[in-house]
Amino acid sequence: MSKDFPMKLNRIAAGLGLSVSLLSASSVWAVQMSDDNFGLDVKITAQSEDDRDLGTRDGGDINGIGLDLRPWVYGERGDWSAFALGQAVTATDIVETDTLQASDTDSQSSQRNDARVADKSYLALREFWVDYSGFTAYPGEHLRFGRQRMRSDEGTWWDTNIEALRWSFDTTLLRANVGVAERFSEYRTDLDELAPEDQDRRHLFGDIATQWQPGHWVGLKAHHSRDDGDLANPGEPLDELSKRYTGDLTWLGINADGDFFNHRSRMPLNYWAQATWLSGNTEQLEQTLIGDQRFASGSRNQDVNAWALDLGLRWNIDEQWRVGGAYARGSGGGDDDQSEQFMQTGLESNRSNFTGTNARLHRFGEAFRGELSNLQVATAFTSWQLRDDYDASLVYHRFWRVDDNQDIGESGIIAPLQAGEKEVGQELDLVVTKYFKQGLLPAAMSEHLDERSALVRFRGGVFKPGAAYGSGTDALMHRAFVDFIWRF
Repeated sequence: MSKDFPMKLNRIAAGLGLSVSLLSASSVWAVQMSDDNFGLDVKITAQSEDDRDLGTRDGGDINGIGLDLRPWVYGERGDWSAFALGQAVTATDIVETDTLQASDTDSQSSQRNDARVADKSYLALREFWVDYSGFTAYPGEHLRFGRQRMRSDEGTWWDTNIEALRWSFDTTLLRANVGVAERFSEYRTDLDELAPEDQDRRHLFGDIATQWQPGHWVGLKAHHSRDDGDLANPGEPLDELSKRYTGDLTWLGINADGDFFNHRSRMPLNYWAQATWLSGNTEQLEQTLIGDQRFASGSRNQDVNAWALDLGLRWNIDEQWRVGGAYARGSGGGDDDQSEQFMQTGLESNRSNFTGTNARLHRFGEAFRGELSNLQVATAFTSWQLRDDYDASLVYHRFWRVDDNQDIGESGIIAPLQAGEKEVGQELDLVVTKYFKQGLLPAAMSEHLDERSALVRFRGGVFKPGAAYGSGTDALMHRAFVDFIWRF
């Protein structure tokens, strides 16, 4: 590790000290730990990735294996509980053992900032929080404070670890969340700074859903972000830590859910429909390119008025086989005006189990990993599940730009797009899982950890670029993983 590793470790220790102090602030934490109150997740990940730059730059390949150890501890007494989850990673390359890993920590820009360069080995704190569930008599109500996992079922609004104060209400007929969140640190020894979109950005969020008949839900979501950061002054050089915009943005969404993300659903048809509106105002950075270096040239105010649509339908043929399709569209700029270009909340992962299995897949391709901004995606899939022992999903995606003169936001591909072409490309994904020892963990821990059992999983995608990437790019790009997970 680097020579300043002790200093970085101190910052992580300080965060751990905060979590420990929260636990020890009251005699309520005088709880005896049993075997079910602590454990260790072991994850071994092998990764093969070929040219995310589509051959437009040197390098771009990843071939390596990583070991990811995640110790956790959980305590509960009366209406109070607490949880902490650490992480220690070592690998032969910059291997992605964490599906929530930020995309900018391993990119290969020519203007890299060392504060955001991921190391092969690092320590991290993923979660540390305290929870109180005594405000009402409902068993699904609780107030949680600290760094915690925020996740919506579809993954396109929220799916991240972030410092938050969140009140949740979860009963048979009603689910609701409301809270405030802001990221203050990555809590990793290898990352000294936050991503620019997280610096000085506060989030207010809430959602409510009601079950109007068994398996059928309707809901509302709302999210407001306020970015008080500063843009670079004219003439200043730009890098990956330079903010591209500041301002206030508000998302409002309405959805209907027919058990689309419930892999145990026995309904013959599962459906999902969501419409989202984005409004607000931003100050956008203007920049100019001199040689290989970008410089700030000023800024401009911009009102934002955009929308997105996400639809899905799945037919459960029998207990083993399912087929379905999905469509998503995030509005584009139009006439070189970005005020109508949709963007997501910045807290999303875009991962969910939309194919009807227990395995969570990227909604916009395991290789492409698109963001719903100036993008439309048509998806077809089939899945197979054998009891609780095996499942598999085969997914086909096709991607287009809405406005062929605008960018498409962040994705797993870093090659430049060509003006005047809409077809971004197509992709085929395969995810296959073998599960072992179902129910190894106590039921109370299922909320905090992605998987309930030990498993071996292959997940991979092959992306074929379209005309929007030009004729000089590679014909195919792939990204593939083999994960082995065991929980003690």
